Amino acid sequence: MSNPDNRKDNVEHLQNAVENTIENYREAEDYLEEFGDEIPEHEKTQIEEKNERRKHSISGFREEIKDEAKHQQ
Repeated sequence: MSNPDNRKDNVEHLQNAVENTIENYREAEDYLEEFGDEIPEHEKTQIEEKNERRKHSISGFREEIKDEAKHQQ
């Protein structure tokens, strides 16, 4: 027997994901600022690319939050 779809806490979970992703983004930026001159170029590029993906994820999470908030009204 499957469980019913419980969406009551989806906005909260998505908001936590946004906050965690922003924190990871900032930590990566701080790391690059502090050690960017000391790390290999390929590592620097990987971090920058990952941060680009994080920005896209944050945007997607925010859109999902809007959708979920509409469905909870």
